Amino acid sequence: MKHTHPQPGDIGLTQISGTTGRLIRFGEWINGDGFANYEHAFLVLPDGRLLEAEPGGARIRPLSEYDGAQVLYVCPERLTDQQRTHICTAATRYVGVPYSFLDYAAIATHRFHLPVPGLRRYVASTRHMICSQLVDQCYQDAGVHLFVDGRWPGYVTPMALYDLLGH
Repeated sequence: MKHTHPQPGDIGLTQISGTTGRLIRFGEWINGDGFANYEHAFLVLPDGRLLEAEPGGARIRPLSEYDGAQVLYVCPERLTDQQRTHICTAATRYVGVPYSFLDYAAIATHRFHLPVPGLRRYVASTRHMICSQLVDQCYQDAGVHLFVDGRWPGYVTPMALYDLLGH
């Protein structure tokens, strides 16, 4: 479900410009998402804040930092207020979790069915996450499973979130 006014528990999807955006688009491309329109995902928190994964680690920032940016706000249909609260509570546990560009390579390795020992454990680890993994993990911690297609935990890109919730 799309929203025009973000609510706590919503997922923000947006573009990233520059070298970082190009690197993420490449990462999404090798993972089968093409050169997508959304390279970044974040979680809306109460009181005009958000949680997002960044190269320096996951952090809470003012939502107003995205004022003027083109952001698509999405969430599953029938998400309850109680679920939104649990998602936002879970989010606070991930402040400081390191970002990992290697997760794009790990996700691609799985996509190409390359037999790498420990790959599933690496992709599922919550000790390092890309932005979309962080959002998905907060939902999972709250008991809301976005993906019911049998994918590995952590096997999610920003475009996978868009494909699921943004149409």
